[in-house]
Amino acid sequence: MIARETLQQIVMLTRLTEAMQDQLVQIAELLQYDEDELVFHEGGKADRFYFVLQGKVLLEQRISAEVTVSLSAVRPGFSLGWSALLDEEEEFYSTDAICAEPTRLLSFRAVKLKALFEKDPHLGFIMTHRLLHVVKKRHDKRTEQFVKAIKGHPDLGALF
Repeated sequence: MIARETLQQIVMLTRLTEAMQDQLVQIAELLQYDEDELVFHEGGKADRFYFVLQGKVLLEQRISAEVTVSLSAVRPGFSLGWSALLDEEEEFYSTDAICAEPTRLLSFRAVKLKALFEKDPHLGFIMTHRLLHVVKKRHDKRTEQFVKAIKGHPDLGALF
């Protein structure tokens, strides 16, 4: 079983009560991946939500057979696999998740996590509220990177 102290390493879980953390510990799984190992792939069924405990996971999207774009690097204390928390019956991952180095993940099966949210709506509210903050920060960073790339593009720079 996972120790409650393990959950306290996770940014999104720091505002949970000890009782809430105890509920999560009951359904948590530790997974170990090697460098270059795939955690999930774009289009795969989103059946797990993850937190990085050690290592680094790259979120990548294939643009063509020859070109893959790295969208984000998820480091210890942060989450990936958000699609698993959506309310759709059949949700799919929107990126590939590949370990950039040996990585240890804390994993929750979506069905178990959603059932826990149903049982304890306050826990579900806190976790989804915290996740919304993470999503906003990642969205703001990607928007900033996109605008910087557009402004720096030689063909488009003249338009500014």
